[in-house]
Amino acid sequence: MVVQGPKQLPILRAGAPKSMVRSQFAALCFRMRKGEPEILLITSRTAQRWIVPKGWPMAQKTPAQAALQEAWEEAGVRGEAYERCLGLFSYTKAFEKGAPLPCVALVYPVLVRELAKSYPEKGQRRRKWFRPKKAASRVSEPELKKILKTFDPRLLQS
Repeated sequence: MVVQGPKQLPILRAGAPKSMVRSQFAALCFRMRKGEPEILLITSRTAQRWIVPKGWPMAQKTPAQAALQEAWEEAGVRGEAYERCLGLFSYTKAFEKGAPLPCVALVYPVLVRELAKSYPEKGQRRRKWFRPKKAASRVSEPELKKILKTFDPRLLQS
């Protein structure tokens, strides 16, 4: 049986050529509580919007390992990353200086074993646990909403 993820919407390039679209790797950080998954969201540094940890590709790291590294830096997550991409979403990354950059983020699940009290971006972000439907209602990106809403950790075992 082939399991399909949410339908991918067109990538928003905001008038930029295809060569300007950049890739990032995102972590869908989760834990199990009373047999149900909870998803950890963090706030963005500037707008304080709810997002998932994400960042640029890293030398010598797989996409899932890069997502786990971002989960540590941005949310203090210690855990296990799965090498299975759950889907992708597009968004526009704003910079203080320079033009906004269209990005595509590939999402990897991260099972949270521990949340550190001290981590690199502590004090710059808030973090909070949500049930999948509530997490989906808090993020802005339509494709990410679908990934969060339909997330089922039992599918990671197959």
